[in-house]
Amino acid sequence: MPIRSTPISSTPVGPPGRTASGGRVPPAAETESSPSRPRLRAAAGAGLLTGLLFCLAGALAGSYPFGSRTRNIVDLGQQYLPFHAYWRKLILGQSQGDLFLNWSSGFGSNFLGDFGTYLSSPFDLLVLLFPADRPELALYVITAAKIATAAAGMAALLLTLRRGPWPVVAVLGTAYALSGWTFNYGATVPMWLDGLVAFPLLCLVGEWARRGRRPVLGPLVVAVAWFANFYTAYMATIGAAVVLAVRLLTADDIGTGAGTDSGTRADSGSGSGARGAAAHHPHLAALLRAARSVLIGIGLAAPLVVVIFLATRVADPTPPTAFAPAAWTDVLARLLPATASVATPALFIGTPALALALTLPFNGAVAARVRTGWTAAIVLVTLSLQWEPTHLLWHAGASPNGIPYRQTFVLCGLLLIGAWLSTAQGLPRPAALLGGGVLLAGAAWAARGSVDIDRWTYPAAAGAAVLAALAATAALFAGRRTGRVLPVLAVVLLLAAQAGETLVTGKRIEEQQLAKVSWAPRVGPWHTDMTRAVAEKDAWPRHRTDPGEVPGGNDVLLVGGEGADYYSSLTADTYSRTLAGLGFGYYAKGRHPVSLDNPVTDAIFSIGTRMRSTPDAPLAVDRLPRATITVTDTPVPPLVTVHPETPPKEAGADSAFVRQERLLGHTVYDVPDARHDGTTLTARCPAGSQVWFWAPEFQGGAALDGRPSVDFAGKLPSVLAPMRPLGTVPGTGEVRVALTPEVKARPRLKLPAHPVGCLVQERLTTAVRQLTATGATEVRTTGHTLTADLPSGSSGTAVLAVPRVSGWRCAAGDAPLTPARSRLGLIAVPLDGRATSVTCSFRPPGLKLGGAVGAVALAALLATAWLHRRRTREPAGPQEFTARAREARPAEKSAV
Repeated sequence: MPIRSTPISSTPVGPPGRTASGGRVPPAAETESSPSRPRLRAAAGAGLLTGLLFCLAGALAGSYPFGSRTRNIVDLGQQYLPFHAYWRKLILGQSQGDLFLNWSSGFGSNFLGDFGTYLSSPFDLLVLLFPADRPELALYVITAAKIATAAAGMAALLLTLRRGPWPVVAVLGTAYALSGWTFNYGATVPMWLDGLVAFPLLCLVGEWARRGRRPVLGPLVVAVAWFANFYTAYMATIGAAVVLAVRLLTADDIGTGAGTDSGTRADSGSGSGARGAAAHHPHLAALLRAARSVLIGIGLAAPLVVVIFLATRVADPTPPTAFAPAAWTDVLARLLPATASVATPALFIGTPALALALTLPFNGAVAARVRTGWTAAIVLVTLSLQWEPTHLLWHAGASPNGIPYRQTFVLCGLLLIGAWLSTAQGLPRPAALLGGGVLLAGAAWAARGSVDIDRWTYPAAAGAAVLAALAATAALFAGRRTGRVLPVLAVVLLLAAQAGETLVTGKRIEEQQLAKVSWAPRVGPWHTDMTRAVAEKDAWPRHRTDPGEVPGGNDVLLVGGEGADYYSSLTADTYSRTLAGLGFGYYAKGRHPVSLDNPVTDAIFSIGTRMRSTPDAPLAVDRLPRATITVTDTPVPPLVTVHPETPPKEAGADSAFVRQERLLGHTVYDVPDARHDGTTLTARCPAGSQVWFWAPEFQGGAALDGRPSVDFAGKLPSVLAPMRPLGTVPGTGEVRVALTPEVKARPRLKLPAHPVGCLVQERLTTAVRQLTATGATEVRTTGHTLTADLPSGSSGTAVLAVPRVSGWRCAAGDAPLTPARSRLGLIAVPLDGRATSVTCSFRPPGLKLGGAVGAVALAALLATAWLHRRRTREPAGPQEFTARAREARPAEKSAV
């Protein structure tokens, strides 16, 4: 705990900006010329403490890797885990695709967009340090490393803003990294953690710009932040702009260049005129330097950012979300420990840290403009979370689905900065402590009716408050006669208060999440056995191998193969609509199409080997699953087939059965006009044919002639039910389907016009034989290119069993590549009867534009470096000489 009368060192500390004797501390001594050793100690301490507490919280919750319970809730198990497993394969050259294209998921998907969304953080390279069968451990270590780095970054920032005791900074850095936002959101959405890391680093870039320092390193930091995760980096950039604005309005050392690596010149232009302008307009010069760093940095990241942006524009749109601000009772509740919700901002930073932040408005030892500026910034940012226009600004113009307060980590950081500024030069006076305590108690009292309050909330907060009060008491009574005993005791009590409350919060949030949201079991024998089976049978690109349903999502990324299952924020709308129209199902409002075990679609997409697995017991959160795996090989056409020049007529296009036939090019179903009598469907079909039921919005069971009921789980807009087989048509040809809807109150069943299709296997066999005879004789693929050899004289249209998503270019024979055409959602290449081959290549849209922007940004960075180097070699003028002399005077010893 900071000490007012006697710090841990032997040098007394006065009010901020003053020495103990009342003299003014030189600006350089307050900020950039601070010794690097305390910053390193604080950063290292914060990182180590954060990593330890994060692991202990998981151990208390009994979750992997310290317990048997799964951590794979929602997208952690369905997106991030499989994507990281695939990333390891790709780096080691063990995948079919490359950085441009993923042949495994979605029948061929834009991988560069997914890379930039989920995998572009430098931390994600840590997957290489772990074996292939330990992706969960790799992802956990990556998550912990990001959180620890965020703590270290915040600690370094705090000591840059103002000098003070580094142990306290380490505790506050930990409070930032282990906020409620981290436990509730970031730990299960690891890609957002890059924004947590970016915020303090971008604030440092703002400090460098304010003082005319590091004109080359600043843009590079911005570039890495935006490259790692542009979504949260955008939010962090807004937050850093707020911090810079407050610093420009409250600090008095702008443009001094104190502590620069090469003299004291502010880096605002080339030549004496620019330096003179900087001297006369330091705020403007600092803003221009900051803008330069941000623009060059974003430009350097543009080759990836532009690709992601354009992929987002063609992604399957989620239903529009209307923002509704959270009740203020719930907002206040989220300041307290052990609260969890995706509908309210996770603002917990620890009771002691929050209490220190709330003392800032009352702390007379802090300059009035500093108190006013930071208090206003925190209040305005808090209000911006609750107002729709600023809510949209924080989220780049689109209100997100699921978690509306994703930017909360910025507010947590601002609160920690406020806590530090109120404490850095000594414990706030009793009046300020009383004011902060009253505000904290009032917030806790007002939040008592919130649904987010947990049974652990008030006991944990009370325990932390007691320990914090004891720490403050020890600090207040510390003096020269007590030595270091009471100051050390104060820090230990502060640490105990923060750590204990953090552990309780982490444990309870994990337990609440596992009880309330969907989860996937841990990676275990089921996945290992399926991986081995797929590897033995995979025959790509002769045909595809689909592993079927494996617990989790994005199954093929974990176990191998080339299936339809694909879950990404960038799932192309074309792909989702094409599959939904063919009878496939999906989750996540269309962004997670899943495999369809249907012989017609297997023929369309050349799935020659299909895996089916049955678990040996019900799935559980603390059990490694195992399953019985069966393998079925079926003759299918090649990946490239030849069809007539024009597709069949549009008749019956509202039926998934008809759409399958149009893509196949053959009639294989009987699609009767089913009669609907209440909850019973009746129709007539050829005896021996297979009955398929297609009702994408149906939720309930369907049974054929007393056979076992088949479940359907349609629940739009989130879930689309796939078509499923019900059994074989009896010899009488009569089909009777009994429906048992789950929602009894629904006035009528919502079924398509033709919910029943009867597949005649002989027709399908004939169709497959003909398509194979006229299709490609050989198919070759590289990372993002497919080439097929065709029989001589092929005419009409070559159809690739690949979705026509943006970025494909194709040609027949030796013709130049041109944007690919579409045939009912798949890639089509016109044939003239002379070409004996087709070639298609994928280039992520936006790559050329992003590369051009990146090249311009690189040139600007090199120009900046050259100008900076040139200026630093110029003789120093009178103003610079005076500033250097002032900087050369030894700064007073820091209170550490």
